[in-house]
Amino acid sequence: MHPQRLRQRLLNDFQRDFPLTPRPYAALAERLGVSEEAVLASLRELKAASVVSRVGAILPPNTVGVSLLAALAVPEEALEAVAAWVSALPEVNHNYQREHRYNLWFVVTAANPAQLEAVLCAIERHTGLAVLRLPLLEAFHIDLGFPLDLDQPVA
Repeated sequence: MHPQRLRQRLLNDFQRDFPLTPRPYAALAERLGVSEEAVLASLRELKAASVVSRVGAILPPNTVGVSLLAALAVPEEALEAVAAWVSALPEVNHNYQREHRYNLWFVVTAANPAQLEAVLCAIERHTGLAVLRLPLLEAFHIDLGFPLDLDQPVA
């Protein structure tokens, strides 16, 4: 299979029903008729090109450990440094900037509520800013999978 076509198939065909096996990339390879190394190489290329940021499970919030959406009101001149520090924390999944007084938003995960609160307090101590804690009150399922145009080139 041509490398471009393989990347397209990986992106399109496995947004759902990713194989839950000890060797999932070998299972993908078998289904696609290519080698496991070809699958891994294609995924590395997609990540290097920033087409994908990660391959992994998305679990419903608070089913394994606890999580919380949080926000900080960061002075503009400190935003880049604070965002980099927050992103480096292993408990922070991602962060993003918003055009709002609370301009840095992020998701924090931990094994239990006490550990979660300890991370939030550490962020407050390090930044000198109060963390706005936004616990999940009602869950909504948003399916982020979407069909891709397989005739368009990918990375």
